[in-house]
Amino acid sequence: MKRSPNRRILVVLSGLLLFTAVSVPAEDPAVEHGFADSRGVKIHYATAGDGPLVVMIHGFPDYWYTWRKQIPQLAKNFKVVAIDQRGYNKSDKPEGVENYSVDKLVGDVHAVIRHLERDKAIIVGHDWGGMVAWSFAMTFPQMTERLVVLNLPHPSGFTRELANNEAQQEASQYARNFQKPEAWKALNAQALAFWVKDPAARKKYVKAFNRSSFESMLNYYLANYPKPPYKERPGPYPKIKCPVLVIHGLDDIALMASGHNSTWEHIDNELTLMTIPGASHFVQHDAADRVTRTIDHWLRQDELK
Repeated sequence: MKRSPNRRILVVLSGLLLFTAVSVPAEDPAVEHGFADSRGVKIHYATAGDGPLVVMIHGFPDYWYTWRKQIPQLAKNFKVVAIDQRGYNKSDKPEGVENYSVDKLVGDVHAVIRHLERDKAIIVGHDWGGMVAWSFAMTFPQMTERLVVLNLPHPSGFTRELANNEAQQEASQYARNFQKPEAWKALNAQALAFWVKDPAARKKYVKAFNRSSFESMLNYYLANYPKPPYKERPGPYPKIKCPVLVIHGLDDIALMASGHNSTWEHIDNELTLMTIPGASHFVQHDAADRVTRTIDHWLRQDELK
């Protein structure tokens, strides 16, 4: 249903942010915007639809708008919430590398779910959002109904490839560059939006990145990305208890598909692995229709039988 542009009043009670929403232009997904408080860090999200909760988490360099092709279809049957991770776009940008550790990022997702007064959610993540998604499912299995991860191997598979696969080591040179002192000073919004093919969308990305913190973006790498000499970290990792869907664009030059080998060893439930030739790291853009249909059908497979 088409929504007319509107604004809702920001409501504040006893210093706590309760709700705020504003519609977006008609050419965008019909979403409303809100904020959740994550231990003092404001997390912005866009939401549409009603039903079981789906939380979508972007990676680098990105923001909630990366899911614009998936939101309309999923919102027909679910309440979709696409967040801006801390440091990005309209979310807060706390200073300090320690504020970007995976446990803090997982806490942001937990805060959004609680803010929406839900006990559990379907978690969808891409790239760094995928790392957060894997970690959330391991940390809060009772809150993870289903898990969807795009172009990010399980942490065990990723560290195995970094330790043993020269192709992955070479592909990770960009991350080593990001870990150099003050590397963020070489970044700019135009350059970070290089991968966005649609000119109109690229303009939005440039605006979003100009609202973001480049230093925060690279704090993800300083806080969490392994540093050489690389060592395999087989765990032990808590086993994922829910069904898992993994989608990987095979033209990804940053993350090798071989990282998904043996993923099933870390999942105590069903695993569906889908690879898409011709799609890059940003598979949700390059193969948008295929990704949307796959996620939608996989989430609704029981009712579609």
